[in-house]
Amino acid sequence: MRQGLLNGAIFQVAALITSVIIVHMAYVAVIRPNAEIVAQQQEYLQQTDPDYTPERSFYVVLRDFEQETCIILFLWATAIIGLKAKQTLGDRKLLDRNLLQVTEGTSILPQDARNFARPLQALSDDERVTLLPRALIAGLHRFQSTQNIQDVSTTVKDVCESEADRMETELAIVRYIAWAIPSIGFLGTVRGIGTALGQAYQAVNGDIVGVTVSLGVAFNSTFVALVVSIVLMFVLHQLQLVQDRLVLDCQTYCDERMIRHLRMPNARTDNELIA
Repeated sequence: MRQGLLNGAIFQVAALITSVIIVHMAYVAVIRPNAEIVAQQQEYLQQTDPDYTPERSFYVVLRDFEQETCIILFLWATAIIGLKAKQTLGDRKLLDRNLLQVTEGTSILPQDARNFARPLQALSDDERVTLLPRALIAGLHRFQSTQNIQDVSTTVKDVCESEADRMETELAIVRYIAWAIPSIGFLGTVRGIGTALGQAYQAVNGDIVGVTVSLGVAFNSTFVALVVSIVLMFVLHQLQLVQDRLVLDCQTYCDERMIRHLRMPNARTDNELIA
């Protein structure tokens, strides 16, 4: 478990560093040089033609530091979501396997619980720490110690709920990023409006180029931040849906493949009651 937490922390740091490098290189090599060219062309046309209406350019919309920061955070959060989705989909593969080797009509008695748990404990370390094997092992051990089927059901439910809480907690950093991105866009809005107000005297004298550029910074940063935030929240909710389905399917698996086969030594089967 500690090794998994360490690996997760290392992955998050590496993903952040990689996102910063890739996005900054793209800005330095492509986005900002092209944005400067487009901005100079638009400024020249505005000065020579009073009726000229500048067109929105993809490079100009993305060129400021606030937009760069939003994209870096978006890629970072997407990398974390991708890792969680990969782990969740890997855990789902176990649902297609008959881990208990229980056939229809087979009964599991308390003294048999240890034998049924051995194949689960023989799984690889990566598989044994996933939700389904842990829930099955915990249920079998509980049945062996208490000989109470209701306790087994409660134990499986507690393990699944604990795993759901853990998944929810591990997504806290992604939720923080989803909150931070619109905030960074709002900072760009404040910066742009503040700069525009500082250049108001130029607009009074008839030079509105500086004011329009500053207002462009304000609106572009908000626009990019909101678009990125919408996409990120959609991806995050899709991940949560997959994780919730995993927890519910694991509970169903335990009910159908283990709990309904549990029998007490003195319990009479349906065939015996009919006879």
